Order: sequence, then structure tokens, then C-alpha cells
Amino acid sequence: MTLDYRRAQFLLSAVRPEQLPADRGDEVAFAGRSNAGKSSALNAITDQKQLARVSKTPGRTQQINVFPLTDEANGARLIDLPGYGYARAPASVREHWQRILPQYLESRQSLRGLVLIMDIRHPLGPLDEQMLTWCEAAGLPVHVLLSKADKLGRGRAGNTLKAVRRGTQAICPLATAQLFSSQTRHGVDDARRQLDQWFGA
Repeated sequence: MTLDYRRAQFLLSAVRPEQLPADRGDEVAFAGRSNAGKSSALNAITDQKQLARVSKTPGRTQQINVFPLTDEANGARLIDLPGYGYARAPASVREHWQRILPQYLESRQSLRGLVLIMDIRHPLGPLDEQMLTWCEAAGLPVHVLLSKADKLGRGRAGNTLKAVRRGTQAICPLATAQLFSSQTRHGVDDARRQLDQWFGA
């Protein structure tokens, strides 16, 4: 199976896992802090400018968004999870996703892996560590994209990558990490190769 990530298209938004498509086929989820560059990473990987909404206001993604890669009902899907850590989100919204996210990660049978986006300048915050803990409990592999890598020099970026790899694997041994920049497209092909592996492409 060869996947063309440029074929990704919006299908639906859900506020609860039971509103998602039938739990068959294969899907990979994307998660990250509200200002980590998750939407930009999704757009870069799918080579689309507006597949995922990019906003200067953090916290825009407040639902689970589903992007099929094929026309088949049980085909491959990208899942955009709500951005977490947005301080201005109502407490009820934060509490809702605090319940729903681990439920989704642990119970979704079609979920093959999680792409966790972290701003390379502010990696491994408490909420990132919480997400890694949930993935470890679910036995779910994680691939970290250290976004905005173009904001640091090569040496500093490389040192941060090494530190993040140590930190993530201490929590979730199945975790891997790479440098990524949606601006320069550095790391896009590497990210797609990881997706291919999870999708069995």
C-alpha cells in the first residue's frame, strides 16, 4: 500500500470517541500543546496549506478532527487531537479532554501510533510528560516532532534532540524523536516515513 498524504481531506469533528468513524482500519493521531505548531506540522506533512486550521490564537483545535487518506471507509486516517495546555480554555473543556484523551489512547483499536509535537524551545513540559505517560500505559508508540527547529542553531538543536530522546524514553521506551520545521520543511520526509511504518505502507 502506497499512501499519498496530499490526499488527506476533512471528514468530521467529534467531541467524544464514540462519534469517530468505526474502529476499523488504521489511524495515527497528532497531539501537542496549543502553541507547539501541530496544525502547521499536519499541513506540512500533507502538503496542504489549510487542511488543519493555523491560528495565532492558541487553543483553536477543541475537537477531534478526522482526515481520511483514502476513499475507503476502513482506510488510513490522520486524527488531529485537541491542543492541550491552553490556559484560557474553560475549566469544563480542560476537564473534559483530561478524561477523553486517555480513554481514546487506551481503547481505540485502530490507533497505530501518536505523533507528539513539541516546540523545540520548550520541550517536555508537564502536559507533554502526561501524554507520554498515557501512551506508555496504553502500549502505544510515540514519535516526537521537535517543531520550529529552524529557530535554533544546528548545534543547539542537536543537543536538544538528544536530551528529548533521553527524557521521552525514560517515560515511554517506545518513543522516538526527530527535528522538524514546517517553515523549511526539514524533517517532513522523515515524519512521513514514520507514518508509512505505522500504516504498513
